[in-house]
Amino acid sequence: MASYVDWDFAKATGRTLVSSGPDISAEEAAAEVGAIREAARSAHGPVAETSRLHTPDDAPAAVVVDRPTWIAANADSMRALLDPAFDSLLASRAHEPSAVVTAIGSKVTGAEAGALLSFMATKVLGQYDLAPAGTPQLMLVAPNLVQVQRDLDVDAADFRAWVCMHEETHRVQFTAVPWLRDHLIGAARHLAVDLAPDPDAVQELAKQVAQRLPQAFAEGGAGLADLFTTPEQREQMARLTAIMSLLEGHADVVMDDVGPVLIPSVAEIRAKFTERRKGAGALDKILRRLLGLEAKMAQYRDGAVFVRGVQDRVGVDGFNAVWTSPDTLPLPEEIADPQAWVARVHA
Repeated sequence: MASYVDWDFAKATGRTLVSSGPDISAEEAAAEVGAIREAARSAHGPVAETSRLHTPDDAPAAVVVDRPTWIAANADSMRALLDPAFDSLLASRAHEPSAVVTAIGSKVTGAEAGALLSFMATKVLGQYDLAPAGTPQLMLVAPNLVQVQRDLDVDAADFRAWVCMHEETHRVQFTAVPWLRDHLIGAARHLAVDLAPDPDAVQELAKQVAQRLPQAFAEGGAGLADLFTTPEQREQMARLTAIMSLLEGHADVVMDDVGPVLIPSVAEIRAKFTERRKGAGALDKILRRLLGLEAKMAQYRDGAVFVRGVQDRVGVDGFNAVWTSPDTLPLPEEIADPQAWVARVHA
């Protein structure tokens, strides 16, 4: 079956559109890569001690990448995650389109995916790539760490350490809790297949999106997803968002708990980083709202409040019961009510 997205074209488009990053000499770049690797290694012990979670000795170490490499890795992950949904969409068509139409269509969607990846590649400092069809790994995007550190005008070594504490927590989450990766991939794939529209309904769906597009710009919305999902699908999305809030909030809590001991300027970095999120330009804010990235920022806040609330009641070991099974993950309503999770899991 022909592909709905030309992922190779997406990679090529992303590489073409994305800038290489800040102006830096080859010697400075090599030194920065080495420093980021060392910061990632140095984060292992403090994160394990603070989270009381331990990654296996054979778990892959973090890799330091540039923006095009990040784009290529994420295109591969998107392909593995979304192709089942695209296969379902194509199989439900009443008539198979011609080879020419398919080729053109896959190039268009590939270009769109590449443009999205090129935008995201300039924003991400680090990411634990779940790699549904490959080997998961923690990626640290060197040019973005350099750019943000310069923009914030903070100590470079402290900033690298601060970011690596957060990202190392994600590596620990998925390597110390073996079932978590498969559970998250399965939930995302199920949602993607469920969201694939009936081809006969695409025209009506496009009309509804056009009519309701202003809602995508509303404060607190989830972006374009709010425009074409059913209540049942939004419930699935809420459950997935609750998991992401847990993961991001937990990483922020661990990062800030470790910080004061090992990172002298952590308070300054946190204050400036938080302020930077508020100060994006008009176009950047529009894109973030449309793509639901503002909702992602809320995940950090809401998830951190949940983690702190649970740990205040039952301690770190009591909180770590969250990693027992999918049934102990927080429900959407429990993210805002930590006591409800404590009552359900520790009753």
